[in-house]
Amino acid sequence: MARRTLRTCLVAPTAAFAALVGFAAAPAHAATWSSSDRWGTYSTADGYTLYNNIWGSGAGSQTIWANSSSNWGVWANHPDTGGIKSYPNAKKVVNKPLSALTSLTSSYNVTVPAAGDYNTSYDIWDSDYDYEVMLWMNFNGDVGALGSAQGTATLGGHTWTVYKGNNGANEVFSFLRTSDSSAGTVNILPILRWLKDTKGWWGNETIGDVQFGYEITSSSGGLDFRTNSFSVASR
Repeated sequence: MARRTLRTCLVAPTAAFAALVGFAAAPAHAATWSSSDRWGTYSTADGYTLYNNIWGSGAGSQTIWANSSSNWGVWANHPDTGGIKSYPNAKKVVNKPLSALTSLTSSYNVTVPAAGDYNTSYDIWDSDYDYEVMLWMNFNGDVGALGSAQGTATLGGHTWTVYKGNNGANEVFSFLRTSDSSAGTVNILPILRWLKDTKGWWGNETIGDVQFGYEITSSSGGLDFRTNSFSVASR
């Protein structure tokens, strides 16, 4: 039986986050930058932006740290109460129409916990934020994709189970890797072209953000998520 976790883009009210006040900070990392702020951000010299992004209701405490765009991580302690709590991520802005892209690839290497409910995923957006393409590289616990299953597809060097849904704000296309991967390269462009040319689910959209991070539903007691390397290349 498919497991579902409702994913929305609604921001939790400030009151829901008040429970964080007075919580002990996460263990400090010897890093160039760190933040426990809900919306803490950091821009790197090579054009990436890191974002703590604690957006869900009922969240616990979370600290993001970074030495660079390819060496960063998160300590998170979110209660097991259902619903996505956060999506800490690093992003690169592409800002090119799909028809103008000749290549869009990304490499990743992560260390993730054996406990908790989460996925390690790309979140790729068009420039107007009308369409969201998620690529789940690994997932653990009680999590599931929004929408209905559309079958499987082998694209970009991986085999996926594809879901199509709508969260009330935008269309969501989710590609869940059929086996977990903690390191590798994904050729993103064929996936985006498949959505347009094979399925007709979107048009010649301008590709905006390519985000990569951890969509965390629960991490009770505090769990570490580490990005050992990450990069996005486009032309």
